[in-house]
Amino acid sequence: MEKFNSTINKSTKIGVLYGGLSNEREVSLRSGKNCYSALQRLGYKNIQLIDVQKDIAIKLYNDPIEIAFLALHGTYGEDGCIQGLLEIMDIPYTGSKVLASSWAMNKAASKNAFAANNIPIANSVVYDTTEVCNGIRGKLENLNIKFPVMVKPLSEGSSIGMTKVDYQNELIDAVMVAGKHKDGIMIEEFINGKSITIGVIDINKKTIATPVLELRSKSGGWYDFEAKYTQGLTEFILPAEIDCSTTKMAQEYAIKAHKALGCRGISRVDFMISEDNTPYILEVNTLPGMTDLSDLPAQAKCMGIEYDTLVDIILHSSQL
Repeated sequence: MEKFNSTINKSTKIGVLYGGLSNEREVSLRSGKNCYSALQRLGYKNIQLIDVQKDIAIKLYNDPIEIAFLALHGTYGEDGCIQGLLEIMDIPYTGSKVLASSWAMNKAASKNAFAANNIPIANSVVYDTTEVCNGIRGKLENLNIKFPVMVKPLSEGSSIGMTKVDYQNELIDAVMVAGKHKDGIMIEEFINGKSITIGVIDINKKTIATPVLELRSKSGGWYDFEAKYTQGLTEFILPAEIDCSTTKMAQEYAIKAHKALGCRGISRVDFMISEDNTPYILEVNTLPGMTDLSDLPAQAKCMGIEYDTLVDIILHSSQL
């Protein structure tokens, strides 16, 4: 068990914030229940599960907590909104703070930060919601980007609203799907290669990268929402079947991305490894899933950090 220098004790009143209002609600419910059970096993005696709805400020005001353990995913939970509320209410919380959360959630903003820090990114174009709704067809016909592409909402996680498009004539339908989500869309060149993810953990005043996890969809397709959260649809290869040089490079980029956005505590960084072994960063997740099928717990376990210990590390990130 790691030793922490903090004011947290076994009687500290901890609220596990989960559920929420985003499209990732069901995943968050699973993450939150798992973290709650782990905190119980760790001996914390004053824990409660709090489903985050529109009355969350009233709930926290009427029944104050000392620490918010964030097990939220997606809009309003991972994008800086709940973090801002907790800052106003002077409640310490786990994970990244407001700016890093907001920055990481927006794919265009985070890609600018990655590029500024010399982390390889795929070519992409961005359109706002107004352009999606009004006359975007003509712009798409003159798109200066190579197919296939991934069409993504700018501020959604878990591959929600994403479509892989192989041909120009399929593009408009994918754009309309992504455009149903607010904040605009990104059209990004698809990197043909291996899908990998790397956890980043701040511990003992050091930032470390986990072993690299390779994700292979058993259907042969890309790693979509169904493949992520349906048992048996994805093959998890840990450590990934990539050479030592590429592994080291990807881990260094993961730590660099974590720090470039100002992340705190934990993150999970997703890449595509191209055919020439270049790791192209896709995104940083500031509140990675903690379900039975989630990547970060498996990566941590591979380096000797059990689930409950990982939860304790996350809890103490509220003191960083």
